[in-house]
Amino acid sequence: MTTSELACVYSALILHDDEVPITADKITALCKAASVEIEPIWPSLFAKCLADKDVGCLINAIGAAPAAGAAGGAAAAEEAAPVEEEKEPEPESEEESDDDKGFSLYEKKKNTEAHFI
Repeated sequence: MTTSELACVYSALILHDDEVPITADKITALCKAASVEIEPIWPSLFAKCLADKDVGCLINAIGAAPAAGAAGGAAAAEEAAPVEEEKEPEPESEEESDDDKGFSLYEKKKNTEAHFI
């Protein structure tokens, strides 16, 4: 994430915290007040993106989003995903066990060097 993007994110969070509508002009003003140079496109993009969103819900949904759902984070914030029950791993059957196949992480290696006379 670039400095311009981070400055706009923080500005939007400040505006939300102060219960002020998030607009491009206000994001730009906050960045200027903080002496942060930003690319002119970012404030308008953030303002348009957050115009119809509840920023508070987005913040609260961060912990609820699945780890693999980073690309669909905004969609996850709009709809609450149903909680799925975690399946307990099935115990290995004796046929699938590695114990009787001679595999062990802690087994000492046998001396396999050839002895030449």
